[in-house]
Amino acid sequence: MTTIRNTSRLVLWTMTGLLLFSPVMAQKKKKKKATESAAVETPLPTPPQTIVTEPTPPSVEYSHIELPKQVMFCGKEIDLTRFDRRERIDREILSMTFMHSTSLLMLKRANRYFPVVAPILKQHDIPEDFLYLMVIESNLNPKARSAVGAAGLWQFMPGTAKDFGLEVNTEVDERLDVRKSTDAACRYLKQAYQRFGNWESVAASYNAGQARISQFMSNQNENSALDLHMTEETTRYIYRIIATKILFTNPKAFGFKLRRTDFYAPIESTAVEVNGEVSDWAAFAQRQGITYAMLRLLNPWIISSSLTNKQGKTYQVAIPTDAWMHYDPTKMPIYSSAWVAE
Repeated sequence: MTTIRNTSRLVLWTMTGLLLFSPVMAQKKKKKKATESAAVETPLPTPPQTIVTEPTPPSVEYSHIELPKQVMFCGKEIDLTRFDRRERIDREILSMTFMHSTSLLMLKRANRYFPVVAPILKQHDIPEDFLYLMVIESNLNPKARSAVGAAGLWQFMPGTAKDFGLEVNTEVDERLDVRKSTDAACRYLKQAYQRFGNWESVAASYNAGQARISQFMSNQNENSALDLHMTEETTRYIYRIIATKILFTNPKAFGFKLRRTDFYAPIESTAVEVNGEVSDWAAFAQRQGITYAMLRLLNPWIISSSLTNKQGKTYQVAIPTDAWMHYDPTKMPIYSSAWVAE
């Protein structure tokens, strides 16, 4: 009985405690939920935003220039997107880019010889782009001689030179005369144009000969050298001319940054006529107030110490003026403003 009674009391106390405790716990839970709800609903203060700017990547300098999609040659647009043409021009541009000493020297010399040669081309109605054929023929060295015997800025062979009126013997070699050899080259180019009717084939014929280009055209049923299968040398020849034009049009793109004073100035001279014998060119030079070395430098067509001149031919001997004997940067004319980085 005692156990039952005690158990009844325990149950009663427990139920009473629950009844008393439940409202308190419910109230606490309600407050807790309200607090949690308030914590969720109340937005936190927004911290000040810091704008992070990504660093600008430096501009990329690529190894060589971007290849053009087309180029004008002698007034004709040449498409360079065809894969074979693109790769051929790429090869020649790479050569121009990384043969630094040769490319720079050609640019420097061009400032001396282009002003002499360009007007002669114009007189003969030859496109100015043939300046670049002259460049690749000789690197603009008027004394250049090849292993096979070609000489001068235009690299005439002795037989061809004589065919076009140039004197070549043991005393005189007019292939080395800038003006006379240019005049002869113009007559050759005009003759080739009458045969082919397009200038790119004329350029190819200057390397391979007119007869060979005609044979290639006949065998392959094509009328432009750009579409012919030719020897590697002749095929490269045309693209070397085009690449040279691209270089000379914008040398800065190739990484060549030249000052005005880096170029070679045209040499102003007076002409002394010689229509008889000259027994000693060194003595002749001294009478003109210059050295024999200077005489030969300005007149590379003189290839002997004397001149017999049995036929009484008249020669124009260039004698430099005093004003141009010494380097003067204040008087440096520039053939093309595109060549100067200043």
